[in-house]
Amino acid sequence: MLQILHERFGFERFRAGQEPVIRALLEGRSALAVFPTGGGKSLCYQLPALLLDGLTLVISPLLALMKDQVDALTARGIAAARLDSTLDAGALERVHASLAAGSLKLLYVAPESLANAGVRQRLKGLPIQLVAIDEAHCISEWGHNFRPEYLKLASLCRTLKIPRVLALTATATPRVAREIRRHFRIAAADQVQLSFHRANLDLRVTPCTAAERPAVLLERLAAVVGSAVVYVTRQGTAEEVATLLVRNGHSARAYHAGLPDAVRAEAQRAFMAGDTRIMVATIAFGMGIDKPDIRSVFHYNLPKSLENHTQEIGRAGRDGQPARCELLACATDLTVLENFIYSDTPTPGALGNLLDRVLRRGATFEVSTHDLSVTCDLRPAVVATVLTYLEIERLIKGTGSFHAIYRAKLRRTLPQVLAGRAAAERRFLTRLLDAGRAGRTWLIFEPVPLAADLGTTREKIVAALGGLEAAGDLVLEHSGLRQGYKLNKPPGDLRALTEKLFAVFERREQADLERLRQVLTLAGHRDCLTAYLTRHFGETLTEPCGHCDRCRGVPAQVIKRPPARRPTDATWRALRAVADEGHAALATPRQLARFLCGLTSPASTRTRLTRHSAFGLLADLPFPEVLVMAESL
Repeated sequence: MLQILHERFGFERFRAGQEPVIRALLEGRSALAVFPTGGGKSLCYQLPALLLDGLTLVISPLLALMKDQVDALTARGIAAARLDSTLDAGALERVHASLAAGSLKLLYVAPESLANAGVRQRLKGLPIQLVAIDEAHCISEWGHNFRPEYLKLASLCRTLKIPRVLALTATATPRVAREIRRHFRIAAADQVQLSFHRANLDLRVTPCTAAERPAVLLERLAAVVGSAVVYVTRQGTAEEVATLLVRNGHSARAYHAGLPDAVRAEAQRAFMAGDTRIMVATIAFGMGIDKPDIRSVFHYNLPKSLENHTQEIGRAGRDGQPARCELLACATDLTVLENFIYSDTPTPGALGNLLDRVLRRGATFEVSTHDLSVTCDLRPAVVATVLTYLEIERLIKGTGSFHAIYRAKLRRTLPQVLAGRAAAERRFLTRLLDAGRAGRTWLIFEPVPLAADLGTTREKIVAALGGLEAAGDLVLEHSGLRQGYKLNKPPGDLRALTEKLFAVFERREQADLERLRQVLTLAGHRDCLTAYLTRHFGETLTEPCGHCDRCRGVPAQVIKRPPARRPTDATWRALRAVADEGHAALATPRQLARFLCGLTSPASTRTRLTRHSAFGLLADLPFPEVLVMAESL
């Protein structure tokens, strides 16, 4: 192992925790690695992949990280590839050819890709010796970042008869770790957990009001040197704070999911290269970022959980040198964060509507998560969670995902495309291209209805279009992802099923609120801050850390929520005016309350109500109070 560690990865020795994880895997056992951010989790499957006689499948939710890791491995001469939605037909065919030839050692896939029946079928024929699951805490209902597609991974591993699984996470509490082990049948003895205490991180908490906070941040950034990350909650706040910093002479950029991909990529490149000193970012930034010399991490807004806080401060000081991690604790953030949580919980009526639209479609059916999201006015994540639970309850079974619409732009004339092909193929391609609906510069193909018109199959049409793209005959784009299902059994009492699912979302709501309360407790904690954080992850320090505000004698302050303002008569008149406008997207009290709190929904976004002058009119009030007001109109 040491020889390969040195020759292929350039290290002389293992880091803490890596060797026992690798030995467990090589001995044929599954393992759970709970390593803090930057703890060296990737090596725990990359090295065994070279020693095991077969393929290692890596499941990761982060496309950018997958690409970076594959690029780094191939640069070291290690045969690695990825399967994701960004690959064109040619790249996809090369990956498939490498898999068929058995030349790959590591294959990276996103969990969403495993919903594709073709991908699952291809995996069944591969000699997979190890499955590594990154961000494994996403499988837990009690984790801070639950993702429904993760719930299917354990059964998939059993279906594929995977001999060993490695679950990896940086943020598992004892309860979450137990759930991960249960799902993947990992022995407690094969859980390797490193200390969450990093002695080079200086933890600080500064209580402040919303009005004071910009000046406090400017003062702090003027007093520290080196790269810094400022974490915020909202995309708009990222833009505002970045602008504030630039106007005050700092080198800063904003980073959030609402920016174009090219803008985000350039911002990240500039920060990693040191051209930009300060990144002002939402949680969209940071996963997989391995910049060793980040000297400061500031939480401009309260994080949503201790897990988020720990993961984000873990990006500081990876070079082992001192780094400052400061929480600007502003109680007014609580309302915004709580409102996000409350608004995400669907009503029983919305859930019932969704179930009716899914379970009344017949023995086999297909749905679009996006379309259901808009129709039922539920976030796509809520729709995906419901569909996953229906699969777990064995009411429905996924039959595969596919795209409903393909757009093609010819790069050659039709005679050039057909040249050299067999007569039957020429006839089929001529009919196919003639059947495309002409746009301004693109031909539009809808494979499902087109298959019926041409007397063929959707698969043959998609394969033909992909073949033309691979040959350089056309440029191809696709959209309208749809998921196929079959009904396993009659749904029974939909009212009882609705109540059962509503209880699941209520539990999630209470768990998220409790996580937020834990952040507030940290901010006002009287004793060692580091000890409080490590205890959350099941680790007890033998003595205070000596490098946090409390250990330095800085007294704690209770973070109290300011009293909420009382709506004026003018406010009530504005609310009634909005209600009287009769917008279909604001038809229920909950829809109206979300709108008034400045929280987008699929329906309000689609109808552009986010541009309405009353959008966010009551954003500073708690959602339950706004809901009561909406119900009274």
